[in-house]
Amino acid sequence: MTDDKGSQTPPRSVLVTGASTFLGGYLVARLAADPAIERVVAVDSRVPTKNLMRRMGRADFLRLDIRRPAIAKAIASYDVDTVVHAAPSIMDSVEHSAAIKELNVVGTMQVCAACQRSPSVKRLVLRSSARVYGAGPSDPGFFSEGTPARKEPRRGYGRDLIDMEGYARGLSRRRQDIGVSILRFQSILGPRIRTRMSAYLSMPVVPTAFGYQPRLQFLHEEDALAALAHATLNPRPGTFNVAGDGIVTLSQSVHRAGHVKLPVPATLISPLVSVLQNGRLPGMRSEHTSYLSYGRVLDTTRMRSELGFEPRYTSMETLDDFIARGKNEPVVSADAWRSLEQRAVATATRLQ
Repeated sequence: MTDDKGSQTPPRSVLVTGASTFLGGYLVARLAADPAIERVVAVDSRVPTKNLMRRMGRADFLRLDIRRPAIAKAIASYDVDTVVHAAPSIMDSVEHSAAIKELNVVGTMQVCAACQRSPSVKRLVLRSSARVYGAGPSDPGFFSEGTPARKEPRRGYGRDLIDMEGYARGLSRRRQDIGVSILRFQSILGPRIRTRMSAYLSMPVVPTAFGYQPRLQFLHEEDALAALAHATLNPRPGTFNVAGDGIVTLSQSVHRAGHVKLPVPATLISPLVSVLQNGRLPGMRSEHTSYLSYGRVLDTTRMRSELGFEPRYTSMETLDDFIARGKNEPVVSADAWRSLEQRAVATATRLQ
């Protein structure tokens, strides 16, 4: 790599945090399979599963805590030029806690500080999320990367993301030779990855906010991995929304899964989700219920024009693949839904 932020020189030595997670681990596997990359270093405080470790091939695994100064030693020892920070806990499949906040915020601070001190580092890719925009009744039809949140998250995962992105931008200002790419992923779905949204849509009876029809987008797990790999191999500094084409309403999502909507006041969604999941899915905070009331849609123009990335799956195709290959059991079959729709149309026609 050169000192030019816009350099297209591919990485030589890559370090990936969060190697025990789905995105971090499988990204390591993809990069390790690329002969153009001399060295791939996988970092996590937890040991990946045997299957994931086997997929990582020639990558070196280091068991260390990114909140500690040891991350700087690892970067220096392996002469790392590209850091992919995939460790932040933002999949939201567990309740946010002080420990998770420390991992997200303090961990990102330490990673950015280590990059700043290392003369070899020329590139940082940060996995972020569209949750930085929040969700509310005054939201625009499409959030572009420069659109400020109408209701900025004040706590939880959303707040963590804002702080993490702040550290990454601070690194870019202090070390202007380091190109920083921030990828804001839309809600990820797939047959292998577990997120709060995937658990929510897998419920046979799905509590929804009465009187609201949120507009949603989805990002396939394979496209999320491909976007991270693309940003690693094709340096493009900046902030980028990443989502599949198209819009899917929450009602469509529930019906296509063959499940049943249970419209309730928004304040009751969280306790009902916890009860219906027998405690397996944590109750939802206000930021989650706002999202399920108002939805959130991203403008992905920069993803294509500047990042140069094109997802393989649309939002609807992502949903359908999640339903087809996941572990969802429909309460109402597709044939039954079609029959009900035909009867409803026939009845409406007679009444006209």
